[in-house]
Amino acid sequence: MTVLIDIDSHEHHLFSRARIRGADAMASIDNQAECLDIAIINNMSDAALMSTERQLFDLLDAAAGRLCVRLHFYTMAATPRSEWGHDYVGRYYRGIDDLLNRRLDGVIVTGAEPKAASLTEEPYWNSFAEIVDWAEENTVSSVFSCLAVHGVVLHTDGVPRHKLPTKCFGVFAQTKTRRHPLMQDVPKTFRIPHARWNEVEEGNLASCGYSVLTWSAEAGVDCFVKQRKRSLFVHFQGHPEYETQSLLGEYRRDMGRFLRGENEVCPTIPKGYFGEKAEEIQVAFRQKALSDRHPELFADFPADQIAKDLNNVWHLPAKRIYRNWLLYLASQRVERSKPLGTRAAALSAAGISARRHVTARSARARQA
Repeated sequence: MTVLIDIDSHEHHLFSRARIRGADAMASIDNQAECLDIAIINNMSDAALMSTERQLFDLLDAAAGRLCVRLHFYTMAATPRSEWGHDYVGRYYRGIDDLLNRRLDGVIVTGAEPKAASLTEEPYWNSFAEIVDWAEENTVSSVFSCLAVHGVVLHTDGVPRHKLPTKCFGVFAQTKTRRHPLMQDVPKTFRIPHARWNEVEEGNLASCGYSVLTWSAEAGVDCFVKQRKRSLFVHFQGHPEYETQSLLGEYRRDMGRFLRGENEVCPTIPKGYFGEKAEEIQVAFRQKALSDRHPELFADFPADQIAKDLNNVWHLPAKRIYRNWLLYLASQRVERSKPLGTRAAALSAAGISARRHVTARSARARQA
């Protein structure tokens, strides 16, 4: 099928991207009754607004298969933005008040670069909390990424984030820890990008009823889930949506801040991301930045030398996870559309089957 974009202005960059791929993204929104309606709440900074849209569009487009997906874009008014940023979201995004007055199949809430020492001090915190409360009742499933993960577990269960001694930065091997529909046909071990200064710990999550689906020896917990009222909440501390050069762009940005004196910490090179030759080039540049720090050096950052040899090893498992998520949304939509009597009968039959299983197991135990 295709991914549709619920934006009034067809000047948005995703429309041309969809046409290049052969998707009829400009098809009538109202005529696609069978589409999965998914909100994207883009809380990224101005510099990452468009790239985040592109990353999520491409990933959902690759994962959709025969499903039809319709994207709706929302923004939190309290998120700090430049004049350009306010103009951009004003033209292409809707406000949170519109979101809170409707129901959708799913929602994806992006992270953001932390600004305040405490999450509750971020300017958008109250709006974020409203979104979480709304999602529990009005979505089939909700996805939270990076900083949004730390915000949602703090708001719902009081789980705190912890500052890491160094930035968790690179592409890390993840291992599946349990069976779950989201992990269907995903390799037992696969790699996912991470880029964060904080984490939530597995012990705190387990004590609050979260199920950890993937874990990394180097990066800790990645994907974990919990059913909250009507919605399955899915959390990614990593970034399965990242493009091939996303980590390179973030490393380049952090290096620029260091060279200009905006940050006193020289960024570490992303782990498991560069090949041997590219790693040597980056090590040499980083040593030069540490020994001869000045803003002009940023012009010599060797991005072009290493970009061509990067390998996106996480795209296939990321596509499979999001494919499973979309299939879950579709299956739940079908289940919830059944008449109440049919659903009750199915639940009753399931209960009888479960009781028979317990009775049989108890009889075998007595015989033993």
